[in-house]
Amino acid sequence: MAQSFSMHVAAIIAAGGRGTRVGFGRPKQLLEIGGKTLLERSLDAFARCARVQDIVVVLPPELVSRPPAYLKSVEKPIRVVAGGARRQDSVANGFRAVGPDADLIVIHDAARPLVSDAVITRTIEAGWQFGAAIAAIPASETVKQVLASPWADEPRPVARTLPREQIYLAQTPQAFRRDILRDALALAAQGVDATDEAMLAERAGHQVRLVDGEASNIKITTPEDLWLADAILRRGGALPAGTAGVGTGYDLHRLVPGRPLVLGGVTIPSDRGALGHSDADVVCHAAIDAILGAVGLGDIGRHFPDSDERWRAASSLDLLGRAAALVAEHGCEVGNVDVTVILEAPKIRDRIDAMRQAVAAALGIEIACVSIKGKTNEGVDAIGRGEAVAAHAVALVRRRG
Repeated sequence: MAQSFSMHVAAIIAAGGRGTRVGFGRPKQLLEIGGKTLLERSLDAFARCARVQDIVVVLPPELVSRPPAYLKSVEKPIRVVAGGARRQDSVANGFRAVGPDADLIVIHDAARPLVSDAVITRTIEAGWQFGAAIAAIPASETVKQVLASPWADEPRPVARTLPREQIYLAQTPQAFRRDILRDALALAAQGVDATDEAMLAERAGHQVRLVDGEASNIKITTPEDLWLADAILRRGGALPAGTAGVGTGYDLHRLVPGRPLVLGGVTIPSDRGALGHSDADVVCHAAIDAILGAVGLGDIGRHFPDSDERWRAASSLDLLGRAAALVAEHGCEVGNVDVTVILEAPKIRDRIDAMRQAVAAALGIEIACVSIKGKTNEGVDAIGRGEAVAAHAVALVRRRG
């Protein structure tokens, strides 16, 4: 469902509740899994998402004047507002803080800290196309509707069995065009109670579409949920503990006058450089695709798209470091990277050690674990004619533990 994304997307992270059911004597969004709070993990997911331009975080009123320090390190514009008595009141407060240029608003519970970029992106794309969309997963168990029992200690009688194929379990994120969310929250202001904004949108007469959620996108409600989330986090995506994955990468850019030629973070003396949105460093770009691919995290275009102005003229070494940090967040570490540069001229042999050192530093590994080689294309095709530069990369990524 690829869409053209010229619209402005704002995210509301709903963290205004106190989460008393989970225990531990503090709001559940401030509890930690894997060394980060639930709020920080949820916030990070939307800060990384290329579709989202700015973020509103709704906190308990007592935390607004002293918000967690990590909110200040987010690179996207961020506003902090106080929550209300009900979830829908908190979201309404967040909606009022959203800038006037936002076309689409995506809402997410901070208590779902393991949401993936893929789920966020799917929900946003469907929300923009259809007006309202939520992530959901199909029910995997037989669903029973029950009658109220007059006695608290008696088992409840079954009224009927619901067709399981028609039952989906709603998650967040939930995405709405601005006017639809305005209609939904207007109902809430009139006293209509609902468990989520999608329910309000339905009651306001709007159709809500479902996109595929993920079973790992669990909501933390009980101590057992915390343990389950920690186990999912430790499992870390595609690689089971103690195993390794191999990824490959490839990148090519045209060479044009007036651009620097940057390879492996090193500027190579040349009368032409690679044309691209960032510094067009094919060594780093191929390496990024290789390490992300080794753990099933997509490619450079998914995380650092050329449609995002944040990455214009960006250092690809910085992007490589960010990709390594993303891999680390999934419980993995880079073992080694091997890159072959294909360039007719100039020769790069005298710069290879500097390139290896820069790449190793960005990845946080020893220089001995980085190999960079230079080849020509023997005068064949655009590379051979000196019109382009390319790189192939292979990376080994290990699952820690």
